[in-house]
Amino acid sequence: MISIKTPEEIKTIAEGGKILAGILKELEKKVRPGIATEELNRVAETLIFKFGGESSFKGYQGFPAVLCASVNEEIVHGVPSKRTLKQGEMISLDIGMKYKGFHTDMAASFPVGNISPEIKRLIWVTKKSLKIGIKKARPGNTFGDIGNSIQRYIESQGFNVVRDLCGHGIGRELHEDPQILNYGKRHVGPKIIEGMVFCIEPMVTMGDWHIKRNKDGYGYETVDGSVACHFEHTLAAFKNGAKILTEK
Repeated sequence: MISIKTPEEIKTIAEGGKILAGILKELEKKVRPGIATEELNRVAETLIFKFGGESSFKGYQGFPAVLCASVNEEIVHGVPSKRTLKQGEMISLDIGMKYKGFHTDMAASFPVGNISPEIKRLIWVTKKSLKIGIKKARPGNTFGDIGNSIQRYIESQGFNVVRDLCGHGIGRELHEDPQILNYGKRHVGPKIIEGMVFCIEPMVTMGDWHIKRNKDGYGYETVDGSVACHFEHTLAAFKNGAKILTEK
């Protein structure tokens, strides 16, 4: 069942989302060649605590960190470690925070130093696909309209959409109904209603879209080793369209 949030609840979620967006901005400043992903996790944990939040991820289904740090072919849920970032790599950072009883969740992908033109284009296309999906997140449309618009744009740019992972509703629980695919057909799935709060998160690959578990047992990576990219925002549906809740 898809829950409808009250205006007061959405205001609280937006308050937490603004804080979370600021935390991710601080993490972006730390991304550079030579930094270990576990150091990024320490910074994230310190900032979440500083602003009065709780980690949405740490302990969730056994996940051991507050931050998902996925590098290159890793798509999502990479566990931070002693691995140090190298020039030319790309890292996707996914972070969630519970604040005043409500979760927010967001992700973005960042270059590590100078990157190839094709990886730069992958980041740009994935980020734009999220914007395209958000434009479709308005009452009267369906969640299938969101996925279809994302898929058509990404494939038109020569990339592929991961099929086995998806966005989700969010609120008092980190993952709520509905599941929001990044592919599919128009006019399919539940209709979007004012007051719904959910996460859209396109996951895009340079090569094959098929995935597998990676060595840490939590993350997912591309089967063919191609680079993957991930962006995510928490949104609320209003009468005139969606509002991003995870931005400063």
